[in-house]
Amino acid sequence: MTQPVTPELREWVVAQLAAGHSVAALRTSMRMAGWQDTATDAALAEIERGAPEIAPVTVTAASAALPGPDLEGSPLYLEAGDRRVHVLHTLAHPRVVVFGDLLADEECEALIASARKRLARSLTVETQTGGEVLNVDRTSDGMFFERGETEVVARVEQRIAALLNWPLVFGEGLQVLRYGPGAQYRPHYDYFDPGEPGTPTILRRGGQRVGTLVMYLQEPVKGGATTFPDVGLEVAPKRGTGVFFSYDRPHPDTRTLHGGAPVLEGEKWVATKWLREREFI
Repeated sequence: MTQPVTPELREWVVAQLAAGHSVAALRTSMRMAGWQDTATDAALAEIERGAPEIAPVTVTAASAALPGPDLEGSPLYLEAGDRRVHVLHTLAHPRVVVFGDLLADEECEALIASARKRLARSLTVETQTGGEVLNVDRTSDGMFFERGETEVVARVEQRIAALLNWPLVFGEGLQVLRYGPGAQYRPHYDYFDPGEPGTPTILRRGGQRVGTLVMYLQEPVKGGATTFPDVGLEVAPKRGTGVFFSYDRPHPDTRTLHGGAPVLEGEKWVATKWLREREFI
């Protein structure tokens, strides 16, 4: 049955476009809400005919708020679509939120099982060229999922989008990493250095990174904390927990220098979601 293009739908689409959300992000949101593609196309066509001055634009750091949970009123819990998530710890500067019960045990196991057969030595983005390179500071094994590649990946990505109030399509593919004994990731920043020659190439795929969510899939016996050296913060890698932090500009003043402390015993598995300022392609 054809879905009607209601005045409320038109108003919502106009408001989202005016706020800077891309057409692709609107399509994803409407599909998740149960709207048919034909209804989406009809609404966009009506708006284009009736209000040509409203052009679809993409979000930039200057025009949009950062990703992050709604912490108004200091809630103990947050509803993230299909899951109730605990708020365990918050920090204002750097902007850090630690979430408890973000992932179920079976989701952690499923992500590890799917990732295990595709692990390779982790690479880092090379801002000199825009490519990827081995880095002695990063001694983990890892792999990337495509967005929505498996049912569990898609479910977790939708949960992240709801929890952090950021369009699903603005996220890079989920990365899973394994850290064995002695493996670590020395302190670094996740944004791309604007002064490096390869950065413009990297930014073409979705703009700057503006937020990071690290989720712990398996606990080591000892070690492996996520550290923020500028503020003396350590987050223990407890299974199902996640640590989120955002950065409003690519500058050390954000105090988002962070690292993965060496694993002293056992294995640590994490899943990382990086968020961009517009649709990641």
